[in-house]
Amino acid sequence: MPDDRQLAVREIVAEWMRHAWSDMTIARMVENDEIAPEIIAFHAQQAVEKALKALLVQRQVEFTRTHIIGVLIVLCKESGYKIEENLEEAVTLSRFAIASRYPGETDPITRQEAKLAADLADQVLTWAKMQIERN
Repeated sequence: MPDDRQLAVREIVAEWMRHAWSDMTIARMVENDEIAPEIIAFHAQQAVEKALKALLVQRQVEFTRTHIIGVLIVLCKESGYKIEENLEEAVTLSRFAIASRYPGETDPITRQEAKLAADLADQVLTWAKMQIERN
């Protein structure tokens, strides 16, 4: 029977994943021309960030407030998660963490880039969900 700490950890992990899937819902709207590609890419990045943080919470690994996917991937690996090489490409999503916040300060994000970001985020979230269910 799980103790109070384990239950609290599970609840926090579930909350991180709920937020990650909410971001993923928006990222999947890539074909909707009313949503700027920057917004799609931003939510893809956010989905991955939150899913990786859920994994870290599950392993009770402390992390700083960061939007850098590479840092989170390293922490996940150090905590014992096996991350497939294709999922490590998620480090490229970090640039989208600020791209939509400051219009005109970065090169425009194309709809194709947004679609690739959303596809990659979907893969990472699916993988993260499997990791959480295993533990």
